Amino acid sequence: MLLEDLRREVAELHSELPRNGLVSWTSGNVSGRDPDTGLVVIKPSGVKYGGLSSSNMVVVDLDGNVVEGHMKPSTDCESHLYIYTQRPDIWGVVHTHSPFATAFAAVGQSIPVLLTAMADEFGGPVPCGGYARIGGRDIGAEVVRILANSRCPAVLLKQHGVFTVGDSPEAAVKSAVMVEDVARTVFYARQLGQAEELPQDEIDVAHHRYKHQYGQH
Repeated sequence: MLLEDLRREVAELHSELPRNGLVSWTSGNVSGRDPDTGLVVIKPSGVKYGGLSSSNMVVVDLDGNVVEGHMKPSTDCESHLYIYTQRPDIWGVVHTHSPFATAFAAVGQSIPVLLTAMADEFGGPVPCGGYARIGGRDIGAEVVRILANSRCPAVLLKQHGVFTVGDSPEAAVKSAVMVEDVARTVFYARQLGQAEELPQDEIDVAHHRYKHQYGQH
């Protein structure tokens, strides 16, 4: 079986999506790109999360050809592949319709930085891009366009959902979890009253500390 370790990792990371309330039924997907071959492992289309395993992950090349797998890949596969072809620094991509973050996407609003946790993780607002049609590379192109002008590893797509990227599939999943967490808190905060955004200098200091001092090195 090709890319056995990456297939296992991607299959296991899919369980984090329903566990963290990011998906319903079969929506959403995780992919990972192998640094040695350039091949991509992605979820099969329309399969329930409880039925996912390393053996039914689909391996594709960057042109979308199925290299190994007995199921067809996710309908978002072309968007994932476009992101990988345009951004050689990205090794993991996640797509969800997590409810609070997608609520911002539904009305075409970015998520502002109201919280130090958001400054830490994202270094700025979670931007909302335009609408793009599902099923081809249009969504991937819009994600890449927005990422070019943002240090945030997450993008909201108007009237669609959330895409996150990372230097590993796990990093992209973490960003997806954190996007939903901050979106929920910002939504609730706005119900209580006027919410004040953090100034950019505070965002920069918090983000630098988190990236270079937080945790074990």
